[in-house]
Amino acid sequence: MPHLSRLTPLAMALVLLGGAQYSMAAGEPATPPAPAVSGKAPLPLDELRTFAEVLDRIKSAYVEPVDDKTLLENAIKGMLSNLDPHSAYLEPEDFQELQESTSGEFGGLGIEVGAEDGFVKVVSPIDDTPASKAGIQPGDLIVKIDGQPTKGISLMEAVDKMRGKAGSSIVLTLVRDGGQPFDVKLTRAVIKVKSVKSQLLDNTYGYLRITQFQVNTGEEVGKALAKLRKENGNKKLSGLVLDLRNNPGGVLQAAVEVSDHFLRKGLIVYTKGRIANSELRFSADPADASEGVPLVVLINGGSASAAEIVAGALQDHKRGVLMGTDSFGKGSVQTVLPLNNDRALKLTTALYYTPNGRSIQAQGIVPDIEVTRAKVTREQDGENFKEADLAGHLGNGNGGADRPSADKVQSKQPRPQDDDYQLSQALNLLKGLNVTREN
Repeated sequence: MPHLSRLTPLAMALVLLGGAQYSMAAGEPATPPAPAVSGKAPLPLDELRTFAEVLDRIKSAYVEPVDDKTLLENAIKGMLSNLDPHSAYLEPEDFQELQESTSGEFGGLGIEVGAEDGFVKVVSPIDDTPASKAGIQPGDLIVKIDGQPTKGISLMEAVDKMRGKAGSSIVLTLVRDGGQPFDVKLTRAVIKVKSVKSQLLDNTYGYLRITQFQVNTGEEVGKALAKLRKENGNKKLSGLVLDLRNNPGGVLQAAVEVSDHFLRKGLIVYTKGRIANSELRFSADPADASEGVPLVVLINGGSASAAEIVAGALQDHKRGVLMGTDSFGKGSVQTVLPLNNDRALKLTTALYYTPNGRSIQAQGIVPDIEVTRAKVTREQDGENFKEADLAGHLGNGNGGADRPSADKVQSKQPRPQDDDYQLSQALNLLKGLNVTREN
């Protein structure tokens, strides 16, 4: 069971995991050896004759002339799009965009989308992008793009319409939770996505958020863990919240490396498919950058693919407590197969499985503790007085300092957990685990 760092460039490039969306991450694509075809059934001649006849009828009878190249490329697109929601035929521009998304820089709105019942559905907005700033939420249906209905168009076409030159405007018509359609106007921007963010929460507790899995995400997580320890006075953290909410996925390599930062041994993930190159297994090495600190992992319906690999591995190894809501349920692997004309196939070639053999496909990861999304509102403190506020009060029997109400410590700046109910619950759980361990 080779560790990821020992994989050949071909093996690393072969396996890609996108989120539940078109704009997936990708490594350097490589073409694996084609599977042997000996002993396969002959080509279906009747169906090929039908295809040729349809092609001829379109060329001769369609209202406008259509060239052979357009007809054949459309046929290829239809063939791929009808396999599953994630397989696709990539034209040069699409192929380039796929490669750009791996580096974390691309043009557009910063929105990950998928298909549902013929509509374009938001999987998650990417942090600090036009989409997230405009308040677009996971689960929103995009029913129109610049006034043009999305019903019936392919996911690739929808993505093409939403991408464009930085500074140009676009209007999306959304439906949220079955309500009335409403318009959101956005300005396209160059999307530069930093995949890892970190900061200290209360006292010695750390917060680590991964927005998506890019090629260098594993390295970024290692640096973020070292940075948190340094900010904590070079002392071990009391606990850590790993936030994978609304993370649409990305590169398998990154998911394995991130998982390895929290595990000392054992299987992380394995894949199963029809061709030899799709059978892969990844295991952890003894190093543990997280120092074994108590861990809570936040997931929700926008956590997909590579994010589910990390969550599933940590859950199976009982390395942390999963909290939130059920994840998206994308458990398939896409391989990018370059063609000889600057085009490529993005083809589903395998399913991945957690260390305990669970397939996440169409099921998702179920958290250990369900905590739904909620808004946190705080009541205003009343004019309450304490014993220490009363004139002539007795001093503390142990000689401790008085604690009048006027001395209540106020937070100097807003904290992430103040307005994030799920994060506040994760932090409370970590504190409870520490209290229990100490006792």
